Amino acid sequence: MTKDFLDLEATPERLHALADARILSPDAYGRALNLAVASPSRSAWHAFVSMTLMALGSLLVLAGVVYFFAYNWAELGRFAKLGLIALGITGTAVGAWRLGDRPAGQFALLAAAVLVGPLLAVYGQTYQTGADPYELFIGWGALILPWVALARFTPLWLLQLVLVNTGVILFWGQRMDGLGSREGLLALLLGALNGFAWATYEHFANLKVPWLQGRWLPRVLSLMTVTPLLGMAILFIVSNSDRSIESGLSLLLLLAALGAMYALHRHLRGELFLLTVGALCAMTLVTTAVGYFMIEASMPEELVLLVMTPLIIGEMALAVTWLRHESHATGVTEET
Repeated sequence: MTKDFLDLEATPERLHALADARILSPDAYGRALNLAVASPSRSAWHAFVSMTLMALGSLLVLAGVVYFFAYNWAELGRFAKLGLIALGITGTAVGAWRLGDRPAGQFALLAAAVLVGPLLAVYGQTYQTGADPYELFIGWGALILPWVALARFTPLWLLQLVLVNTGVILFWGQRMDGLGSREGLLALLLGALNGFAWATYEHFANLKVPWLQGRWLPRVLSLMTVTPLLGMAILFIVSNSDRSIESGLSLLLLLAALGAMYALHRHLRGELFLLTVGALCAMTLVTTAVGYFMIEASMPEELVLLVMTPLIIGEMALAVTWLRHESHATGVTEET
């Protein structure tokens, strides 16, 4: 389903197209253009600054809690350690309950979810439970899952996904030592996991779920999806005799992800961030392949440098030209 034209951002190029089609009168076009390029209002700036300072303050307070326990670890007794963290979780959880869906309440709940991790770590260190590190992150994610599901707050979902990724990586490193091509299988698993989260977000955002209309989280998810796949795709290119099935599948999945990025850009009628990520991935693959085959052909280093330099410049020029063409085709003048 193509995104409705009325839901698109009112960029100058789109307004110009409407004026050329005589849908907008000259007066309406001038008024709409002034509104489209106008600076944000005082209330909009106030909301932005308030949200930014609230997020920064929450991160600083949480960092202070962690460093407090690290610095005073020897002086605090076990009940003081556990009691202080439990008090912090209780206070932030109650604050989130009282503040509701307001930003302050959502950040309070995020703080409570983050403090669950130090609580588990202090408990494990105090009573020497013998749990593996991956169990800490998996247990952390499991305990905060009800909060994540009920909060409808995208940073909490990102925290949950980061915990799952970290737990999977640690589990793989500690429990899967006997598997061959361990890194390739892990990259495929992480790419599939993060790709599923990305596709799920885009699906429900397309269904107009109100709290999933922001674009920063799917962009982060796209990076989390392509990064492990790109690493294994590069390994597939530079491996001569020991190319694994996992690295080949990673290359195919990466190409599929790049195709999905372009399709999503066209569906949303302007998602240049994803196109830029795709262009960087394609440039990385092409540059790696050309450089590797030149080195394998035992070409002189001077010739390799002489070829690679204009190749990279040409790739960048081609990518910029293509991105500019796509921005004009979709009516986007800048990425927001």
